[in-house]
Amino acid sequence: MDDSDFDRLATLTLKRLTVAIEDAMEDVLDDIELQGPVLTIKLEDGGTYVINKHGANQEIWLSSPKSGAAHFKHDPASGAWLPTRGGEPLHDRLEAELALVLGVPLGLPALTRES
Repeated sequence: MDDSDFDRLATLTLKRLTVAIEDAMEDVLDDIELQGPVLTIKLEDGGTYVINKHGANQEIWLSSPKSGAAHFKHDPASGAWLPTRGGEPLHDRLEAELALVLGVPLGLPALTRES
């Protein structure tokens, strides 16, 4: 994947996550902000998620107050962002962790297709 394709896919992913999380979690969010390549999600309980594009490695990086740091690469076959060191894909990890905050599934849209 060239740098332009990575930037487009990563930006689309961050925008879709911003909208979906904001819609699903507005009652438990302290703040959510997408500024350039960085999405910051601050929960009322004090936990903060940071999700950002890392162009040099063509990865999306996640910093989670629940599971720590993880890096994800786009898989062209599935369209998903897969972990570079094992574990769940980005979508699944966020769905699981943020659903615990709400107590119910978020229903995040699948990140496996472009729209």
